[in-house]
Amino acid sequence: MPRHARLDSPGTLHHVIGRGIAETKIFRTKKDREDFLRRVAKLCETGAIAMYAWALMDTHFHLLVRTGKETLSSSMRKLLTGFVVNFNKRHKRYGHLFQNRFKSIVCEEEPYLLELTRYIHLNPLRAGIIKDMTELDTYRWTGHGVIVGKSNHTGQDKDTILAYFGKTEKEAQRRYRHFIEQGITLGTRPDLTGGGLTRSAGGWAEVASIRRRREPIPSDERILGSGAFVRSILAEAGKVFDDTLNWKASLPDLPTLSKFIARKENINLSSLLSGSRRRPITQARRILCQMAVKKFRYTGASVARYLGVTTSLVNRMVNEKEITDLDEYLKSSL
Repeated sequence: MPRHARLDSPGTLHHVIGRGIAETKIFRTKKDREDFLRRVAKLCETGAIAMYAWALMDTHFHLLVRTGKETLSSSMRKLLTGFVVNFNKRHKRYGHLFQNRFKSIVCEEEPYLLELTRYIHLNPLRAGIIKDMTELDTYRWTGHGVIVGKSNHTGQDKDTILAYFGKTEKEAQRRYRHFIEQGITLGTRPDLTGGGLTRSAGGWAEVASIRRRREPIPSDERILGSGAFVRSILAEAGKVFDDTLNWKASLPDLPTLSKFIARKENINLSSLLSGSRRRPITQARRILCQMAVKKFRYTGASVARYLGVTTSLVNRMVNEKEITDLDEYLKSSL
């Protein structure tokens, strides 16, 4: 079954979930968790994302984030690629760590910003890792403790959540905590985790009611929100998709792009496509990877196949510091 395209634009709220392959533990030690959170904090500090809620479980993670200066895919690629490289070094392992690509659900802010914050922060309690709210208040591996003032995480935006609950921080923290506690009896929340129609309608009971009334309602498994919200997101995605098709009609293929870069860098095309590690060659190869993925939206895998290297190597070059301004670089005709 083909994968759906990501739905993303600046300012979009996402519930992001990443799972270890075959239930592999992705957080084995305190260092693993700290490394992951340090990388998330860096994304927040650079304005790539804003993060409101999070939970690190043994085999998976939850993040509630809003995209900023970068697309979600770009931010997650930076986060997960670096994390996996360090994780494999620490634990002397090789290969993939995460199950397929991460899952992301576009969320309507009202009422789901608060509902998802509660759902995500209650994960350790639902899983039996901790036994009650008192333990949750001081549990280090969710954002709940940050909001109630019991712990600190430099990347988390707690003020946005607290603003919903009171004018003073103390009052807001007390009311927020009560809101979280009320969610304990709500269970697994199929209205937040079920299929597209369930999410869009607000739960199974509302789905049944809609079906009895025989009312049409748009839904999409990538979206959590009302029918109107689903329609607006899909309409915007359709426009972007149409624009992208028109844009890609004039895109260079990888051989043409390679010739252009080889000419600009004054090197032989055969050298660019070889395994040479000479500095001018590796720099040109990095420009090729960054240009193909960042500007022309080729996948890392397709560039890797063209170059005859691994996808992880291409992704690593894409995430390295840009040698040159790619837009300025492209001003010369292809």
